[in-house]
Amino acid sequence: MGILPRFLTHAVALAVACWGLSGALASAEPAPATFAWPKINFTSAQVEQGKQIYRGACAGCHGPGLEGGAARALSGRTFLGRWAGGNSLGAMFKYIRDTMPPGAPGSLSSDQIASLMALILQENGKKPGAEPLPGDYAILQKHYLPFTGDTSGGLSLQAQLPPWPELPNPALEMAPVTDALLQSPSENDWLSWRRTLDGQGFSPLTQIERENVGTLRLAWSYNLSAGPNASTPLVHDGVLFVYSNKDQVDAINAATGDVLWTYKRELPPSNPLLPKRVKRNMALYGDRLYLGTGDDQLVALDAKTGDIVWEAPSGPASGGPLVIKGTVIKGLFRGMRMPPSTSDQTMPESGVTAARSSCLTCGGYGRILGFDAAQGNPLWNFNVVPQPGEPGTNSWNDLPFSERSGGSVWTSGYYDPSLDLVFIGTGNTYNTGPLAKRIGKRGVTNDALYMDSTLAMRPRTGELVWYYQHHARDLWDLDWVFERMIVDLKVKGKVNKSIVTIGKTGILDALDAKTGKYLFSIDAGLQNVITHIDPKTGHKTADENLIPGDESKVICPAAQGAKNWIPGSYDAVNQLVYQPVNLSCLEMVPIDPGERSPLSSGIRWSVMPRPDSDGKYGHIQLYDLKNRTSRSLAAQRAPMTSGVLATAGGLVFAGGLDRRFSAFDTASGDLLWSARLGDVPSGAPISFAVDGKQYVAVVAGYGTMLSGSYLPLVPEIPVPAHSSSSIYVFELP
Repeated sequence: MGILPRFLTHAVALAVACWGLSGALASAEPAPATFAWPKINFTSAQVEQGKQIYRGACAGCHGPGLEGGAARALSGRTFLGRWAGGNSLGAMFKYIRDTMPPGAPGSLSSDQIASLMALILQENGKKPGAEPLPGDYAILQKHYLPFTGDTSGGLSLQAQLPPWPELPNPALEMAPVTDALLQSPSENDWLSWRRTLDGQGFSPLTQIERENVGTLRLAWSYNLSAGPNASTPLVHDGVLFVYSNKDQVDAINAATGDVLWTYKRELPPSNPLLPKRVKRNMALYGDRLYLGTGDDQLVALDAKTGDIVWEAPSGPASGGPLVIKGTVIKGLFRGMRMPPSTSDQTMPESGVTAARSSCLTCGGYGRILGFDAAQGNPLWNFNVVPQPGEPGTNSWNDLPFSERSGGSVWTSGYYDPSLDLVFIGTGNTYNTGPLAKRIGKRGVTNDALYMDSTLAMRPRTGELVWYYQHHARDLWDLDWVFERMIVDLKVKGKVNKSIVTIGKTGILDALDAKTGKYLFSIDAGLQNVITHIDPKTGHKTADENLIPGDESKVICPAAQGAKNWIPGSYDAVNQLVYQPVNLSCLEMVPIDPGERSPLSSGIRWSVMPRPDSDGKYGHIQLYDLKNRTSRSLAAQRAPMTSGVLATAGGLVFAGGLDRRFSAFDTASGDLLWSARLGDVPSGAPISFAVDGKQYVAVVAGYGTMLSGSYLPLVPEIPVPAHSSSSIYVFELP
């Protein structure tokens, strides 16, 4: 570790009001002579390192000699009165880790915290030794600061605490999550992201229903690691698992809110953006919990204790893993950025603007990886953008391989055991300019595989069994990366296992799950880009007048989509899909020279209301798969920011930018109940039961992509100055 840690420059910029670069450490008030330290070791080198960190990050508040100032003293009577007498060094470590320095908590590494603690210990009378103080919370938990006898408060040396009651720990009794259990989970559990592997996201519980939902009240809540949060909890055998900002996972007693264990990953301090990647889901399998981390690792935790079982390098991801038949399947988004090249002479004229614009998001491509669930060994790799020699390379308008990008996989996959197929959706490309006009070379298309597609794959090998491209040559960032619901539909008098998915345009496509054959579409009428859908193939014809380029254009929906990643819910009995959508449009304006563009087509964009807008942007859209129709079930002013949850109790739950979490009647759309949360609900709601009692839960945490995208449309809705994050669990009285 260097003399001046790299985090300091960033930290000072974030919290200059509280911190300061101060002079040399002054001598602190000596600890009382009667003070008896436990056997705690740290080194002089750690103390010197601690001084450097302290001067840059702590002295401005706590004083140059730890004597106190704007914040409490870290030495002498004041400090010992706070920490001595039964408080562990682990508690001190955790306090510094989670709250310091102000404005950038979590930016200190474990070694840096240990060095600060070494300085504090020396300033309070402990002498350094030969062994370093470990930067390990579990080890430090075993060391306590005894009462000095010379400060007020604290625990007496003569005190003998009576045994305290042990809280119940349902994690210790959890049954292993088998493939059979994943395929047919208990109605009380929420075992995978959308409860079941078919992605339907529906709760069969009926205790909370239309007649009593108005009495719903808060059962418990818990403050998670502060920051953006888009996670959906998992529940198994009375244990709730929730992911939060800065790679923290909490296992909680689902009925009481008592924390059973916490896992917090140490992220590289050199990249402050890493912990800001929101994570959407985790996966339970066997006795392990699987998750992707901000430093691009795939981690398996012991679900009973939170201990790391294994970790493996994987790549950047925000959608969580799917685990099936002993294989962990994880999708990645694009991993690098590069401006389009001007050197290639085959680039069509429409790509010249792209070369000049230095597209912000071009470069890198999505991949799908398979790992062995037992050991974490890599099994297979699939490139969403075909590489040299792979099928589909002729679909990129002869664009050089170095300039083909996109196809991010940023939501989870889904699985059907009868077909032994995993279904995964892919995103768009941002290097759109070179695809606008087909070059006319025989055998070459500008469809850009496998953008905006459904991929059907074998879980153990990664073999691509079939694919279907929902939107060829997507020039507008209109992804089809979202959930793939596996449903039984009657088509031409025969029940057909089908894949149902909705793109940003709000158009629903249904496919044969076994073959990928197109079945039908439902256009909800929320878009103006697609002018025709072929009834036999589903091929979509776009309005050529709306291609982004040298003139201002208005398309609907906006780049955030009518539909986005916040997932829908499917009622299989009535064959109804409930989908959260936001109604808006997008103005695309050509960029100025030297300006950067979100697409290589060379445009800047901004959100605007639809021409026919009534000011209600957030809707729950109903798709009737039996009658192949669509309509708005419920509408509100606030844009939708959470997924929706439909239940067998005749309810659909959803959350909006105004911090309201609400329940609507699935038949009439009437608002039946609403609660104002402390922050913006931004995950997907779930329902579960413990000991015969049903609960509804949702995670809140402003700062995700959707919670910020629609702010210009609703200037009257205040947003949090500082993003918090909590989980809220509701129950009947």
